[in-house]
Amino acid sequence: MTSEYSEGDGTAAVPSAGSGRTDPATEAFLTHRNLLFTVAYEMLGSAADAEDVLQETWLRWSGVDLGAVRDQRAYLVRITTRQALSRLRTLGRRKESYVGSWLPEPLLTAPDVADDVELAESVSTAMLLVLETLTPTERAVFVLREVFDLPYDEIADAVGKSPAAVRQIAHRARAHVGARRPRGVASPARTRDALEAFRRAVETGDLQGLFDVLAPDVVLLGDGGGIKQAVLRPVVGADKVARLLVGGLGKVSGELSLRPAVVNGHPALVLRLDGVLDSVLTMRFDDGLVTGLYAVRNPEKLSHMERETSLRR
Repeated sequence: MTSEYSEGDGTAAVPSAGSGRTDPATEAFLTHRNLLFTVAYEMLGSAADAEDVLQETWLRWSGVDLGAVRDQRAYLVRITTRQALSRLRTLGRRKESYVGSWLPEPLLTAPDVADDVELAESVSTAMLLVLETLTPTERAVFVLREVFDLPYDEIADAVGKSPAAVRQIAHRARAHVGARRPRGVASPARTRDALEAFRRAVETGDLQGLFDVLAPDVVLLGDGGGIKQAVLRPVVGADKVARLLVGGLGKVSGELSLRPAVVNGHPALVLRLDGVLDSVLTMRFDDGLVTGLYAVRNPEKLSHMERETSLRR
């Protein structure tokens, strides 16, 4: 990431790549910064909360005696994980009062994210929604083990469990996610073709064209956060979803553009009205058909669509 962080409550600001600071603590933090952001984002599904976690991680890291740290990467990941776990529990309570469906915050990702297939899958909207069905500790263990391949003893230190307990949690989380993750993941080329067919069908009002790419049991979720109008409940079925999309966009006043972008490592569509960012539409594909449509309209979740975010494992 290249964005600056504010000092917030007056405490030390998180250093950025262009800050010019060269002390050992800063260098270590900057070396692993994108990794730490990725860990926090995968645990929280929120870039804003992940940035807050980085702030908290830096505050703790800046006071550490580096001479006593054997593995700086592991130490920083441990701090980040603990802060993310604490925030994840708070976020859970916040979601209980959220208006309508809660969807992960979309990120305009750098091209290299898509090149790392495992990383791209782990940050996809579909996978982040699967991770939402885990407990906070299960989510942390799954992310650290399956995505970042951390050894069990390091994960145990991060989550406050024994290595034996972490192995059991990892096994349980892996089975839970495996039963819910997308099936028969389509190739990037096939996904782009389906996305383009979907875009053309929506723009031209071609219902049959939509039926050709939508699975019969496709589910549409909308996230307006109570700020922008969005469907409050899941819309299920190809016929209902297709007619809602064609009918809804047909009523839009103003100049509408629907353009492809790489969001969370996958092809997606960005909708602008009169040049202003309005919505981000990501998809889940199973066996080549769209089974999930996720439309984020909440403007508080769209700030990371104006610049690319670098994610790292």
